[in-house]
Amino acid sequence: MGLFQLILFLATVLSSLVAGFLFAFAVVVMPGIKRLSDREFIRAFQVMDGVIQKGQPLFVLVWAGSVATVAVAAVLGLWSLDGADRLLLVVATTLYLLGAQLPTFMVNVPLNNQIQSLDPDGLDEPAQTSARRAFEPRWNRWNAIRTVMASLASALLILLMLRL
Repeated sequence: MGLFQLILFLATVLSSLVAGFLFAFAVVVMPGIKRLSDREFIRAFQVMDGVIQKGQPLFVLVWAGSVATVAVAAVLGLWSLDGADRLLLVVATTLYLLGAQLPTFMVNVPLNNQIQSLDPDGLDEPAQTSARRAFEPRWNRWNAIRTVMASLASALLILLMLRL
């Protein structure tokens, strides 16, 4: 196995783990906490996001590693692939970096930071409801987009690996 194949393998595994993480939030975590009161919802999200933002090492390794390995695989692949294989890699990279990662940093992380800045116990009920309404629908919409894009990218990377 050459360097490109090794990096492609790591990119595929790590981006698939990220896709699974996003999927779990989309189909289990957010529907689960949707049932909570506004205060409980805000607090539950703060606690979960707090684990991520405090730099949980395995999460950071997988998330940052996926970005790095997908980018490196794309650069290496442009030199070593041609035709349909190159196209698969370019499309997978574009979907992953622009469709999953860019919205994370442009939309979801800023929304997370907004929620983190709240003191749910210090807000009255209308303020809790308002904060949740400003957060939840937009966060869920963009998480659904990220989930689809990361899943498609992972599927294309798997397909590419099977072709090589």
